[in-house]
Amino acid sequence: MVVRSLEAEGVEFVFGIPGGAVIPLYDALVDARFKVVLTRHEQAACHAADGYARASGKTGVCIATSGPGAMNLVTGLANAQMDSVPLVAITGQVSSAAIGTDAFQEADIFGSSMSLVKHSFLVRSVEELPLTLKRAFLIASTGRPGPVLVDIPVDVQRAEGFFDYPAEASFRWPRPGDNQDNPLVLEAVEAIARSRRPMILAGGGCSFGGAEKNLKALAERCSIPVATTLMGKGAFPESHHLSLGMIGMHGTPQANLAVSRCDVLIAVGTRFSDRTTGDRSRFARNAMIIHIDIDAAELNKNVEAAVTLHGDAGEVLGIIDRHLEDPDRTDRKTWLSEIEGTRKQWPLNGPVAEDGQLSTYAVIMEMRKRMPEGHVLTTEVGQHQMWAALYWRSEKPRNFITSGGLGTMGFGLPAAVGAAFARQGEPVACLAGDGSLMMSLSELETCARYSLPVRIILINNGSLGMVRQWQELFWDKRYSQTCEKSLCNFAALASDLGVRSFSAATKEQLEQALDGAFAAEGPSLVECAVPFEEKIMPMVPPGEALESFIYR
Repeated sequence: MVVRSLEAEGVEFVFGIPGGAVIPLYDALVDARFKVVLTRHEQAACHAADGYARASGKTGVCIATSGPGAMNLVTGLANAQMDSVPLVAITGQVSSAAIGTDAFQEADIFGSSMSLVKHSFLVRSVEELPLTLKRAFLIASTGRPGPVLVDIPVDVQRAEGFFDYPAEASFRWPRPGDNQDNPLVLEAVEAIARSRRPMILAGGGCSFGGAEKNLKALAERCSIPVATTLMGKGAFPESHHLSLGMIGMHGTPQANLAVSRCDVLIAVGTRFSDRTTGDRSRFARNAMIIHIDIDAAELNKNVEAAVTLHGDAGEVLGIIDRHLEDPDRTDRKTWLSEIEGTRKQWPLNGPVAEDGQLSTYAVIMEMRKRMPEGHVLTTEVGQHQMWAALYWRSEKPRNFITSGGLGTMGFGLPAAVGAAFARQGEPVACLAGDGSLMMSLSELETCARYSLPVRIILINNGSLGMVRQWQELFWDKRYSQTCEKSLCNFAALASDLGVRSFSAATKEQLEQALDGAFAAEGPSLVECAVPFEEKIMPMVPPGEALESFIYR
């Protein structure tokens, strides 16, 4: 029933690891018409399903056994929940009669996951299984996407019954009203029409919600500059003259200063996280804020808005655009000229290391020369992630995949595994730090076993770089446990696991290594040695307003 349900939902790939409480399910998977991918850790299976979902726009699926297997999914589920990724996690459970007895490999994954997922199901009988799975896929992908857990006791997996997969299912959730005739839309239209310094802030709801066309149309017709959050990267083409780049703690000077000076802020599909806003009491304090979101719970949660519009990002932007009369864009020339002056005053040019050493900026620039536009880049979490957010040009959604809300080290490599299955035939690059890669090294073997064209570009600064940077700037250089250089020879280890490996410490070595890595059959790794002291700038100190950034 589970396998036939997944087939009915059009599932292409399932990521997971077998175990005692899912043996009946894995036995049925032998005859599945979709591919079952074996990862080397359950958390990696969840991240791979997450990466697949982000790269493909479909719902990812992962499977784990009971107890430790299910509990290993928890970080992955929380990561998907924070970043609004559609995912269905199927877990085995001890037999129904043993639940609550502290049986072998029993854990309350249903209760443990409830605050970390969009919805959880504990299946009590074989009769309810088809409808439960139908509802799981519907809930995961409808409205604001998110992960759904389906916990199935092993005796239910063994049971037999009549299989009738429902064509439809329903559940209660706060559906947006008809914004076509919403008077608040007209209020937003009027504010945009009379503004002299408008700005759009595009979040993940734009990037993953299919709003990019209407976003671009509104921005161009009304000459409105667009900044993106980390999760919104790709929602607006970054080569566009109206693009301000990323906003936030490591945002561009032009984005952070523009939001501090604009008179109308159109925030679309963003939850105003602390990394985006800085000191919220001083965020966009001169602006009338118009907030558009599919999740009603996010409206007025972190930042008070003058106008809140509950609805799909693309649909609402389209309605606003249709109501707006052609504006007099000459009124905004001064605003755009001011922003251009900011770009020139604080140019976003990454530093080049001295003495022939590599810099993360130089590595990213060389990667860009070898990665065709439209191919996927995943990142781990840390300094290299913010370097990529600033300097990796993303023109379309779903091509920049990173852990935003939870900031999960160890995410990037398994996410690249999922993305490689989603984009078969295309190389996928994974930009990693040495600290993050240590958390998912086992998935190098997964890349090799399936001969995935994953290019792992490892930025090795011999430290936990982002935390070390904070300790340098804000904790009197007391480097507690951040500068313990790993004894791991990453290139040698990767080679032993079947991944073609290269090392680079100079520009010439980097060019040769990247040429070899991108030409390799199957996976490859390039270990790039960068200076220990390298810092990612600009940076807004914690608790400060966005305009109070440190430039160098």
